[in-house]
Amino acid sequence: MGPGAFCNAGHAWFNTAAMREPFEVRVECYSGYKADERPIRFYLGSRRVEVVQVEDRWYSPGCTWFRVRAEDGAVYILRHRESGQEDQWTLESFRRGEGE
Repeated sequence: MGPGAFCNAGHAWFNTAAMREPFEVRVECYSGYKADERPIRFYLGSRRVEVVQVEDRWYSPGCTWFRVRAEDGAVYILRHRESGQEDQWTLESFRRGEGE
């Protein structure tokens, strides 16, 4: 799965690229064997969102993608772009939790 591929039969994925460019988010990470190993929480404006599970991760040149389930029951796709000294996290997509 990569950019623009956030459609899933039977599920309503919201792809930020369909409406506007993905937007930058502030992410706090667990750092184990490497820095920024996986997200543990992120901020949507002033709202703090706790990650309860990393469901998947995949790699592309210069980026690591994470599909995470948050405490609000929603699933978010976060992209971590590392290029030289720059480090950027963006929210690429999300799907509301069941029953919302």
